[in-house]
Amino acid sequence: MGYAVEFGDVQAAAQRIAGTVKRTVVVSSEEVNDIAGREVLLKCENLQHVGAFKFRGATNAVRMLGRRQAEKGVCTHSSGNHAQALALAAKQRGIPAYIVMPNTAPKVKVAGVQSHDAEITFCEPTLEAREATAASVIERTGATLVHPYDNPNVIAGQGTAAMELFEQAGPMDAVIAPVGGGGLMSGTCITTRALFPETRLFGAEPEGADDAARSLAAGEYIPQTGPDTICDGLLTSLGQLTWPILRDHLEGVITVSDDEVVEAMRLLLKHLGMVVEPSGAASLAAVLRPEFRELEGIGKVGLILSGGNVDPGSVAF
Repeated sequence: MGYAVEFGDVQAAAQRIAGTVKRTVVVSSEEVNDIAGREVLLKCENLQHVGAFKFRGATNAVRMLGRRQAEKGVCTHSSGNHAQALALAAKQRGIPAYIVMPNTAPKVKVAGVQSHDAEITFCEPTLEAREATAASVIERTGATLVHPYDNPNVIAGQGTAAMELFEQAGPMDAVIAPVGGGGLMSGTCITTRALFPETRLFGAEPEGADDAARSLAAGEYIPQTGPDTICDGLLTSLGQLTWPILRDHLEGVITVSDDEVVEAMRLLLKHLGMVVEPSGAASLAAVLRPEFRELEGIGKVGLILSGGNVDPGSVAF
């Protein structure tokens, strides 16, 4: 079945962003392995520029714009990490960035966007408000919309994280990534299936924003309504491009409670000395869930820690 992104697009993205995007480390901890009951390899995108994997997709998308198109700038709507990523990618290319953010966005992420000289427009924290505000900004500026996840060039860029994971750590029995809009997970699926077709693929999702889990169980797309979770990066619904990829490649989506996410954050801080945001820690929380522990034939599992931007005082861990 044809998808919006093929592995060749991921390979091209890897070449395009090389030298600009960090090749983040893969780490492990004997203590975490003992707790999980298997070898856990952590791809540290919390150490990426802007503190999140989003810089991969944003950089690839900005690099692919034609000169005349680029001169008018780029626009997106984002709660934070994609906003920061696009702002920095645009700054590096010397073009304007217009960012629409919900007025509830974490202060640390707003500050990150501001540090890259982007123009911020705040709106109500609903998808409708975000899209309407972005549309008005584009009408005013002529900027190109770079969607946070439902954009093939963004998805291809995100797939480079899994590509590096395999290059650094070799084949794995399973790979887990968090699911919000599905850009990272889609890129991970495309890359994993191309390189190691037998590797099992799982998504990690908060119980309070479980549209991917419900969609997969129903066999049809069910949009997100009224999400309620500390995982602010995983509040969005799947996209038209990402849903078919996840539907066809994921073995399952493991849902985790906010308490389990906070416990995973504590483990990462205690045993690896890393501050990982709730959305990023969801993949480790999923590995520790009983339904994953009971799976047989998984001795080595790769996780993508998607980001490290935590608002001080917002999460007590």
